[in-house]
Amino acid sequence: MKRKKLDENLIPLIGKEKQIIGFEKKEKIHIKGLLHSAVSVFIFNIEKNLMLQKRSSKKYHSSLLWTNTCCSHPRKNESVLKAAHRCLIEEMGFDCFLEQKFSFIYHEYLSNGLIENELDHVFVGYYEKSPVINFKEVDNWKWISLNELIKNIHICPNSYTIWFKIIIKNYLSQLKCIEI
Repeated sequence: MKRKKLDENLIPLIGKEKQIIGFEKKEKIHIKGLLHSAVSVFIFNIEKNLMLQKRSSKKYHSSLLWTNTCCSHPRKNESVLKAAHRCLIEEMGFDCFLEQKFSFIYHEYLSNGLIENELDHVFVGYYEKSPVINFKEVDNWKWISLNELIKNIHICPNSYTIWFKIIIKNYLSQLKCIEI
């Protein structure tokens, strides 16, 4: 059991060729700004609305900000696809078919002095029901149209996570889920 818990705290470090070059604790990675692997999941319904989550106040960064349906880091010896399914189940209380649409690297400084430097793998899925959120991970959730979301990000940009704004601004067409 102790070994499993240790592995849960280790996430993949990424090299210049986008390959795994080692593992490190999540907190240390965000303090030093080391390039690491991440997953972001976007769940849409039949009306092409996006399920957003508001991150828990207990998160050590980006707490109480709105973001994509869920996001996490792969653990040691866990594929990005398995990590995406795991975080969907752990945070939102359901699972569905997921398709990886793209990945990208970004490097940003957070307001609390931490650094995001991620190779983010973006997945899309479809689901019609309400989630059963884990209040340790998620404060709230809602469905929103992409047009309304884009307006809201322009009006209140500080209400959204950095990675989410990057995806919406630069990669929305690659989600291939809606014409806007």
